[in-house]
Amino acid sequence: MRRNFGLIGTITHDVITYESGSKFEGLGGILYQAAVLCGLKKEVFLYTNLGQELVQDVEKIIEKWPTLQRQGIRHVPGPGNNVHLYYPEKGERVEVLESVVPPLNFSQVIKDLPGMGILVLVLNSGFDIEFEDWRKIKERANCPVWFDIHSLPLDKKLNVPRKYIHLREWKEWANGVHYLQANKREMASMLGHLDNMPSEGEIEDLGKMAFKVGVKAVFITLGKEGVLVLTPDKSEKIASIESGIIVDTTGCGDVFCAGTVIGLAEGHDPFKAASFGLNLAAKAVGITGIEETYRSVRLLVG
Repeated sequence: MRRNFGLIGTITHDVITYESGSKFEGLGGILYQAAVLCGLKKEVFLYTNLGQELVQDVEKIIEKWPTLQRQGIRHVPGPGNNVHLYYPEKGERVEVLESVVPPLNFSQVIKDLPGMGILVLVLNSGFDIEFEDWRKIKERANCPVWFDIHSLPLDKKLNVPRKYIHLREWKEWANGVHYLQANKREMASMLGHLDNMPSEGEIEDLGKMAFKVGVKAVFITLGKEGVLVLTPDKSEKIASIESGIIVDTTGCGDVFCAGTVIGLAEGHDPFKAASFGLNLAAKAVGITGIEETYRSVRLLVG
């Protein structure tokens, strides 16, 4: 099986604030997946629009990643994708987008598809790619495809706290992909529940809907509780490993994604692959930032 990885998503500049007063600032978004994959010495083709004002900061980081292929990184005018994330002691995080980059031109992805081992789309902002372009990519892909819904259920308003909306079109986005990732809050939007989380039965039903459009496995991240993996044959909840001190939870779902994708590419079943991804994510909460993420996974391979 081809072992190179394609990543489609958005590089963000994050300002992260916790109610406790802790504050972090740095790059994020699709760079989390790239950091894990490159840290484990995987060849990565990254496809993203990068705001000109972020280019210098991004280059300082990725120039140290020898396995990252950059032909899919396109520089665009402006400040880039800037986001503020606020984590209260209880309840959901608050996200405010200050600026975004335009949707990706899919031509380079199409050009590279014949040699692709596995392709990952993460909708970091919800503005990342137009649906019709994503449909064309799926139609031409001859490799497994992973899709993380992430910000798709959020409205597209700037400079105000983003709100969840009813994501009626999720099946069109997921149609034909092999692996689907979402958290419980995103699944609530997929079901039209804007005020309450889905029950276990509703999650199982949503999994069945995903299987009908071609999905082979659904991965539902549950925060501290771990991850629920659904396949047409069975479902299994994989508990998270005790991680010790929690420094920053931003990017943990992204680290899980990258680790699980590696497991799948190496031929493991969805449950074993998810266990590896979850182990990496458990370590990620004890650090903060892209560079620390890369360094931490590099230690696993020496």
